[in-house]
Amino acid sequence: MRPDIAIIADLVTPGARVLDLGCGDGELLAYLKRAKGVNGYGLEIDPEMITCCITVGVNVIEQDLDQGLTNFPSDSFDLVVMTDTLQSVKRPDIMLDEMLRIGRECIVTFPNFAHWRCRLQLAARGKMPIAKHLPHRWYNTPNIHLCTFADFEALCDAKNLTVIERFVVNSEYTNHPLVSRFPNLFGTTAFYQLGRPQ
Repeated sequence: MRPDIAIIADLVTPGARVLDLGCGDGELLAYLKRAKGVNGYGLEIDPEMITCCITVGVNVIEQDLDQGLTNFPSDSFDLVVMTDTLQSVKRPDIMLDEMLRIGRECIVTFPNFAHWRCRLQLAARGKMPIAKHLPHRWYNTPNIHLCTFADFEALCDAKNLTVIERFVVNSEYTNHPLVSRFPNLFGTTAFYQLGRPQ
């Protein structure tokens, strides 16, 4: 199992109703169904990934996330998950609102544009950075809203969202002491478990 999926799976309550946005090949939902008795659905736009989901027994709906989530009533799920996809939707701020409308909690993961390697590449070469956690060039990247952990937390503060858990890891998905001390400088990926505004 991918290390990012393992981290997310540890945050999921057994028996929860889970919606996975941009579920890819369905690996997370297949594992959660098997290991935690989760009742889950995935949304995916890529036909090949949808076929993979069906093959592993994951309930999947073909849907473009940028069209919104209005087809789901409020409080439909206990948890809504978006793994490494928030930065590729047109309105991440609205997506967070929708995730917490249809789910009591949400988990989002995204890459950190403020990692020291990115900063160094921008400063030294004056070009958009390429790193292990941001492997695409500026013209072919699916990421349209790159942000830093500080940017994301400012958005959460502005929306009054409750940060239940936050994990920041390096490119090996471990929490090195430097990552713990200076997450926005040394962390490559963040995992945020969020609750509705208080």
